[in-house]
Amino acid sequence: MEAFVRAAMAFPSVVFSAALLVIVFCWLLAAFGAVDPDGFDGPSGAQLLGLGGLPAAVGLSLLTAVAWLLSLTGGALLERAGLTPGQQAAASAGLLVAAPLAAWPLGRAAARGAARLLPAESGRSRRDFVGLTCTVRTRRVDEHFGQAEVTAEDGSSALVQVRQLGGDRLTLGSTGLLYDYDDAGEFFWVAPYDAALDPLRLRG
Repeated sequence: MEAFVRAAMAFPSVVFSAALLVIVFCWLLAAFGAVDPDGFDGPSGAQLLGLGGLPAAVGLSLLTAVAWLLSLTGGALLERAGLTPGQQAAASAGLLVAAPLAAWPLGRAAARGAARLLPAESGRSRRDFVGLTCTVRTRRVDEHFGQAEVTAEDGSSALVQVRQLGGDRLTLGSTGLLYDYDDAGEFFWVAPYDAALDPLRLRG
């Protein structure tokens, strides 16, 4: 374990180790609902990374992890090569550039493999969720941030992005009503749910 930590902290692996720690920290924040994972994505998304339709945040995480593994392996090989200090420094600098370049095709290959393993999209449209109730899974919901869990008529559930305009803010555990879907932003507009005003209940 000590040898592994020493290798991860050696140059150039330490550069990718730091980047990987930042990414892990961001995903932990997203898991606890503290940040919106969509905010990790750039304007060009997966098209910029060229990773077969994976979300940019996932693609960047994958590339960083692969580059880290390559630098760790390369660093270990260089250490055993018996190079002089000058040669070692030059080789390490080259590895700093080579690792992310080599990670790109490996990441693309992994993305294509994942795409083949993932089940094909069903015919369900996201707009089918409009009119359903949901349970908020983040600490807050506002015009820029929010996630909620919605259960479809067939019993399947999904975690969707939601946004709210004004009014009494929805919080963790609140029940909301999905009343519209924004195609450009890929999120649902949500409002506080009042069972007494449920149109299905009123018709019943």
